[in-house]
Amino acid sequence: MSEPTTVRPTASPALLVREFHTAFGLDARTTPTEVPPDLAAHRRDLLVEEAAEAAEAAVEGPLDHLAHELADVVYVAYGTALVHGIDLDAVIAEVHRANMTKLGPDGRPLLRADGKVLKGEHYRAPDVAQVLRGQGWQG
Repeated sequence: MSEPTTVRPTASPALLVREFHTAFGLDARTTPTEVPPDLAAHRRDLLVEEAAEAAEAAVEGPLDHLAHELADVVYVAYGTALVHGIDLDAVIAEVHRANMTKLGPDGRPLLRADGKVLKGEHYRAPDVAQVLRGQGWQG
């Protein structure tokens, strides 16, 4: 039996999750695609479970538990993207580009009373479909 892989703190989540999926014989596609309904439902259930655990830990703590649960959410999200063949890093970059357009021309954000950043008149929505088409998606 081989020794466990040493995790490098700078390794990207995408690479780490791909390593996990490969090692455990889980689905890992390289081109964006729809998956069978039972697999899609399974991934949904995993996401819901991890998000609920993170939400609970966000209120109840402690901080190390919250950090663990947040990592689980990211891990399952990246796994779901991998199952669908989505390069999630590229999608995140496009969403980030769009989010940065929420800044006004004065470089200041428009904030709701609770601190949530709002979309202003200069906001330009992400074109996720274009990113996926660049990855080979035919949709």
